[in-house]
Amino acid sequence: MIPFPANYSLFLSEEWASFRADTPLTLTSDEVQRLRSIGDPVDLKEVQRIYLSLSRLLSSHVESSQILFQQRHKFLQMQDTVKTPFIIGIAGSVAVGKSTTARILQELLKRWKSSPKVALVTTDGFLYPNTVLQLQNHMDRKGFPESYNTSSLIRFLSEIKTGVPDVQAPLYSHLTYDVLEGEYVTIDRPDILIVEGVNVLQVNPVPRDGKAMLFVSDFFDFSIYIDATIANIHQWYMERFIKLRETAFRNPQSFFHRYTKMNLEEASRAAEDLWTNINLKNLKENILPTRPRANLVLQKGADHMVEKVALRRL
Repeated sequence: MIPFPANYSLFLSEEWASFRADTPLTLTSDEVQRLRSIGDPVDLKEVQRIYLSLSRLLSSHVESSQILFQQRHKFLQMQDTVKTPFIIGIAGSVAVGKSTTARILQELLKRWKSSPKVALVTTDGFLYPNTVLQLQNHMDRKGFPESYNTSSLIRFLSEIKTGVPDVQAPLYSHLTYDVLEGEYVTIDRPDILIVEGVNVLQVNPVPRDGKAMLFVSDFFDFSIYIDATIANIHQWYMERFIKLRETAFRNPQSFFHRYTKMNLEEASRAAEDLWTNINLKNLKENILPTRPRANLVLQKGADHMVEKVALRRL
C-alpha cells in the first residue's frame, strides 16, 4: 500500500474512535443493514468506531462554512441570503465500499442540526448511455474518465453550488447497466450534497490553448477516498460478482444475466477478465493516483473494516 505524504496525520481506528466524543449513535442495526451494499459487512460497531467521529468532523466543517458564508455576506453588504450547499466527494475503486460509506454518512449528517437536508448523488447517472459508448467503442472503458459526460456533471454541480432550486441529476440502473433515459432525481438546495463515484477526484490534462477549465473536485468542500490494497479489492470484487450472479443477475432483464448461464468456474473466469482488463486498469491508471488529493482517506483491512484514517493537515 502506498505510504501517505507528510501532509497527512495518520490515526489507527481505535484512536480515531475517541474523536467521537459525545456524538450520539442515531442509527440502529437494522438501518445499517439496509444501508450497506451487498458483500459489505459494515455493522453498528463500525459506525460507532469510524463514522460517528467522521460525521462530527464533517459537521464542524459544515458549521464553519456556514459561518464564513454569513461573514462574507456581511463584509460585502450583500442582501441575497441563498445558502451555498456544502459538497462532499467520495472516491475509490469499485467494490471498496463507497456507496455504503455515502449512505451511512448521509443518514448521520442529516441528524445534525446544522445540516437537516442532505442529498446524495452518484456519478453513474452522468455516464454516457451505452449507445454512445458502443459507437465510440468505449464499452470496455466504462468507468474511465472519458466515459462520463463531465461537462454535464460540472454544470449540475455549478447549479447546486450557486443555489439553483430543483436541479436534476440523471438516474442509472445497475440492473440494465445503463443510464435511464428521461429519468432524474431532483435536488433542491440541500445543506449538504454527497457526490460518490470512482473518478470524482480526477484531474484532466490542462488544455494548451489557455482556455479556463473546471474540474469536478473544484466544487468539493471536503473529499474522502476509500482505500485498500489491490489484493483485497480484487477479492471483494470477485466475491461480490459471485453473490450477484446468485441474486440480481438472475433477473432476465439484467445486463449480466448471461453469467448465470455459465457454470461457476466459467463465470469466475469471466469476472477475472472484467477485473483485469477494466477495473484493475482503471484503478491503477486513474483512481489510485487521485488518492493524495483527498482531504481524508479511510484505509480498510482484509475484513472490509477501516484500520487507519489519514487526515490532511490544514
